[in-house]
Amino acid sequence: MSTLVKKQRDFHKLSKTWNVLFNLFAGIFAFLCVFPFIFVVIISFTDEGVLARDGYSLFPAKWSLSAYRYVFESGDMLLRSYGVTILVTLLGTLLSLLFISFYAYAISRKSFRYRNFFAFFAFFTMLFNGGLVPTYIIVTQFLGLKDTIWALVMPLAVNAFYIMILRTFYSTSVPDALIESGKIDGAGEFRIFLTLVLPLSLPGLATIALFSTLGYWNDWFNALLYIDDPNLVPLQSMLMRIETSMQFIMQNSTNSSLSLEALRSMPQDTSRMAMVVLATGPIIFAYPFFQRYFIQGLTVGAVKE
Repeated sequence: MSTLVKKQRDFHKLSKTWNVLFNLFAGIFAFLCVFPFIFVVIISFTDEGVLARDGYSLFPAKWSLSAYRYVFESGDMLLRSYGVTILVTLLGTLLSLLFISFYAYAISRKSFRYRNFFAFFAFFTMLFNGGLVPTYIIVTQFLGLKDTIWALVMPLAVNAFYIMILRTFYSTSVPDALIESGKIDGAGEFRIFLTLVLPLSLPGLATIALFSTLGYWNDWFNALLYIDDPNLVPLQSMLMRIETSMQFIMQNSTNSSLSLEALRSMPQDTSRMAMVVLATGPIIFAYPFFQRYFIQGLTVGAVKE
């Protein structure tokens, strides 16, 4: 019997050679995932003239900060756009977690009488919507949110797909025995959710928080529709406006008052890469914090028998 158990343990144990090969494969795959962003960072620090002459290179002949200098020439507007984006992302993510977690928990409970109706109500919005014009009229005229922070927050606050994901997580990961034990102890629905369900839901909530954060951080379309105040323009929309202005100058260089030398020195390609770095850098550094909660939430909570 002991020999059989030992053979089973040896079968599930990788040899040193296979362990090295799998680690090497994982390392190469991780490098291929990270390499494009590293290459974009290198290009953003490359001199525009060297880039036009030699093309893209991992080791450019001349480094330059002209691309970032050109982007930051907008002065306080870029920093203000960063502040608006950070505020919208934090506020929107918190509201999304609040609305989606409550909604998904309600339709995941079999004791809720109208769970099928509200589940279908959320699912129906994934198939059909009112269209752009009715949405614009509701946001600007009916709700009066034009040129406010809430015009950037509320349209993305509730996502039916995220509701379905979290509902499935509640149904499969939160045992009914845990909720029944809370009811036996005299706890209400709200207290059961906060003290019993919420600690078990950290992996699902962290996933939804990451999705919502990415959605708010990368959103520029709502700003294009609802924001005319330059003090409320988010980062993505501001970078798009800088890019549009630069393209307009280059396409109309013959009618421009700028000199030919100034037009040639304009960091057209490198500034695009600098914008990518400025737009994606903060969210890349924020991802490890969500990853920590993925791992931590897996071991929280248990049902005692």
